[in-house]
Amino acid sequence: MSTDSWLGGAAAVATLTFDVDAESPVLAAGAHYAGHLMTMSHQSYGPDVGVPRILDMLDELGVPATFFVPGWVARHRPGLAASIVERGHEVAHHSYAHRAPTSMSDQEERDDFARAMDVFAAQGIEIQGHRAALWGARWQTPELVAEHGLRYDSSLMADDRPYRIATARGEIAELPVHWSLDDWEQYAFLPEPAIGTVIESPAKVLELWCAELDGMRHYGCLFNLCCHPFLSGRPGRLLALRRLVEHALEYGDVTFLRCRDVAAAALADPALTARALPEPPVYP
Repeated sequence: MSTDSWLGGAAAVATLTFDVDAESPVLAAGAHYAGHLMTMSHQSYGPDVGVPRILDMLDELGVPATFFVPGWVARHRPGLAASIVERGHEVAHHSYAHRAPTSMSDQEERDDFARAMDVFAAQGIEIQGHRAALWGARWQTPELVAEHGLRYDSSLMADDRPYRIATARGEIAELPVHWSLDDWEQYAFLPEPAIGTVIESPAKVLELWCAELDGMRHYGCLFNLCCHPFLSGRPGRLLALRRLVEHALEYGDVTFLRCRDVAAAALADPALTARALPEPPVYP
């Protein structure tokens, strides 16, 4: 077991995160999808049905979570972010328009980032963390996160434990992610736009995530699970997610935290030295 203080004596720390994308990913793929009623209804299921169901489950199990919300979604559903915070959970920044920073210029990313911050400020929602849309961070993204006074990012994959990133605007914590702990690769299917082509059994997904949790307990890691309410909010899938949480709680050595709390622990851990991001590679 790792003795890093950010673990707080636990074998592993788990963060349940929910990307409340709603209609934003398909509208980012093309504004004309606003006229596709099936597609719009498929996406609206997330905030309208999935989020309330997830919040009830979290209450029943007594575990906290972090909800990454695009500014566009918060703007068009003005009570959504507050309803999450009122239940004791965290709302974090997930772009404004759900466009990956890698698809934007430096100024476009800055404008998108600030626009989302303005939405949350107008709604009185405190923001401490960020996750890039599609995890598509650019080399400049961590510095932008620090520039806006946020404490962490959760978009990168250089570790399976939290680490600190040194930027010209100060240090931030990185809470790493991985495709194996994302429900998009398991459940996403939509004919148009083509956001995915698989619909896996929740039993198979539960087995995959339990195996990863067990490995992370062994190595003292951050189990940073990314789910989407329009996917994992569906009944059979949410029951599988509930069983995963129950499985973790039965061990008695897995701590569930909001991302902001993990970030605070990581930034206070003297064993975690800040990493400077290397220069982008040049090839050939």
